[in-house]
Amino acid sequence: MAAAAGAAETLPTDDLIARATLPITLLVQAASSAATLAPAVAAPELLARMRLPVVAVGIYIGLIYLAAMVSSQWGAALVRRWGPIRTSQVALACSALGLVGVASGILPLAVAGCLLVGVGYGPITPASSDMLARTTPPRRFALVFSVKQTGVPLGGAIAGAMVPAALLRGGSTEALGEVAALCAAGIVLAAVLRARLDGLRDAAAPWPRLAQTREPIRFVLAHPLLRRIAFCTFVFSAVQVSLGSYLVSFLHDELAWGVVAAGAALSAAQLAAVVARVAFGLVADRLDDGARRTLRALGAAMAACGLATLALTPSTPHAAVLALAVAYGATAIGWNGVYLGTVARVVPREQAAMATAGSLFFTYFGVVAGPPLFGVVGGLGHGLAASFALLALPLAWTLWALRRPR
Repeated sequence: MAAAAGAAETLPTDDLIARATLPITLLVQAASSAATLAPAVAAPELLARMRLPVVAVGIYIGLIYLAAMVSSQWGAALVRRWGPIRTSQVALACSALGLVGVASGILPLAVAGCLLVGVGYGPITPASSDMLARTTPPRRFALVFSVKQTGVPLGGAIAGAMVPAALLRGGSTEALGEVAALCAAGIVLAAVLRARLDGLRDAAAPWPRLAQTREPIRFVLAHPLLRRIAFCTFVFSAVQVSLGSYLVSFLHDELAWGVVAAGAALSAAQLAAVVARVAFGLVADRLDDGARRTLRALGAAMAACGLATLALTPSTPHAAVLALAVAYGATAIGWNGVYLGTVARVVPREQAAMATAGSLFFTYFGVVAGPPLFGVVGGLGHGLAASFALLALPLAWTLWALRRPR
């Protein structure tokens, strides 16, 4: 993304920016992530209300990320015109309104709500990448971006803990309403930094156009390293969102867990990823060729966890199932910070939003394609464990793609 005309390439620094930028981006990411996963956690009740099969969970996720694929490509243009904070606030407002539509239980409104949640999710990461790339030393990119990206599993953990309890109190309407309120809180708190972090915006910049969705994609395809990593994240994201979307249904339907216990397992898996993302960021920053080696190791670990689900039965001790869920969550959800830090590191700072948006197109495409296919395999009578195991095949391809270049 080109900087605003006449503006410096970095934001002015003061104590408030130094102390609050990372926490604010973390909060915004967590609220947005919770909004995307909350309906999947509430799936048993929502599907019963709308008389839909379990495969509808994958369709829901696909609709969200189909919208996010498009809106993420607008992220750079919106950041240029509005600034990253206002862009984040509008995105959270879209997510909150989308949850209201999903909570209605009326199929047309629920579909519109899915799309609106996706429209809100897409610009969040380009906006935060713009803020962090301009306020973070490059030597700390993997760590700082990993800390910010802990907002994704943190949001999942919030959804896993908040939604089942709210379901018991007041049903899916109350559960999704509470997550919408979290998005509203993010809008209010982000306003603290708007005057400072939106200082490089260009109010005369053009509005996003449909033709602009191709610009970030072309940017990534023309960059060999970005292209290779983006293709791998197509697979990684399919694994990540399949786990987050179907873990509760897998534990409830196939292992006979209660919905609260299954939600708690999802929270544990997401919390493990919070710690893992920071740890993987530290490793990637300190190792020679650390990003490639870290991503390759994570791909192998994801494949192993997916295959291990074939051994689970209703009689498997809960502790063993929980341990596998934690390991799966740490690896399948723990790669994003290393990936985004690498994207920001290999381009000029003013192009961080552009590079992030283009890369996310491929990441979100994996989310669009993966969960529906995952659900179809499970719905054909093979079970969700078979779906988890089959993810090992595309993950094996990433190990080849991330081999050391000549």
